[in-house]
Amino acid sequence: MIIAHTSFLERVFDCLWQEYRERVSYAKVYEDLVLRLGGTFRNDHLALRTFAVQSRWSGIAALSRPFEALGYRAAGVYDFPDKSLTSIHFAPPSESLPKLFISELRVWELSPKARKIALRATARSAPRLGDAELAALSNVSKLGAKQRDKLLRRWVAQFARPWPAPRAADAAALERESQFAAWTLLHGHSVNHFTAAVHAHGVPALDDIEKTVAALKGAGVPMKPEIEGERGSRLRQSSTQAVVVPVEMRSGSRVVKKPWTYAYFEVAERPLIDGLRFEGFLGAQATNLFEMTRRS
Repeated sequence: MIIAHTSFLERVFDCLWQEYRERVSYAKVYEDLVLRLGGTFRNDHLALRTFAVQSRWSGIAALSRPFEALGYRAAGVYDFPDKSLTSIHFAPPSESLPKLFISELRVWELSPKARKIALRATARSAPRLGDAELAALSNVSKLGAKQRDKLLRRWVAQFARPWPAPRAADAAALERESQFAAWTLLHGHSVNHFTAAVHAHGVPALDDIEKTVAALKGAGVPMKPEIEGERGSRLRQSSTQAVVVPVEMRSGSRVVKKPWTYAYFEVAERPLIDGLRFEGFLGAQATNLFEMTRRS
């Protein structure tokens, strides 16, 4: 069963990666760089964002349950009071799979105006996978090929914005209060970032985060100015700048496309310390990385 779950999850992540790399050009530059230097790309984790609301049930649990049906388990909880965010990281059922980091915005802590915007969007959200589909995921080894393919397509389609194009004025209003809220309103449950595991590169040219960041800069990729975490610490992280993509939103009676920050590509180094590798996350570092989707 574990093998079947892992195989199905790998197909899901392959689909998400292909869509992500089409939109985040820096990911393709990284792939080419690692291939040219003879290294290995291993995805450390991917991140998702969501609104926590009750009226049309949404939040971490709504996104995590399909993963949990396939063996992922909650492994760490993180609170960001200044941003009204809660995050949970989920450990995979196999070391070959990435960790999952899901963050939800506590909508009830927003101002009445911002809360109304978020609730209006989520009220029009498409339904998540139902109980029968979760049961099918948990027994995916018993499904035929066509059933697995159908379930795969149904789930992958949900990694997008689940409500209609929002009003441009609403996005601007949310951004003044929470850039996370504006991003989620516009991009929904699209992958926020994938992450390269620096410690898995396996080649001297990319064997620490400084070398990896320098190599990406040398390839023309705009990078975060700082590396999060000191040398010798158990987790060090950095990222590219976020790409800007055209996003559908409503302006009056028309649906138009306007530029907005989307996703970035992260690099993370988890060195062996006393024979152990830290597999969690550090709240202070995550706080700074949240800001990478802020519009300049």
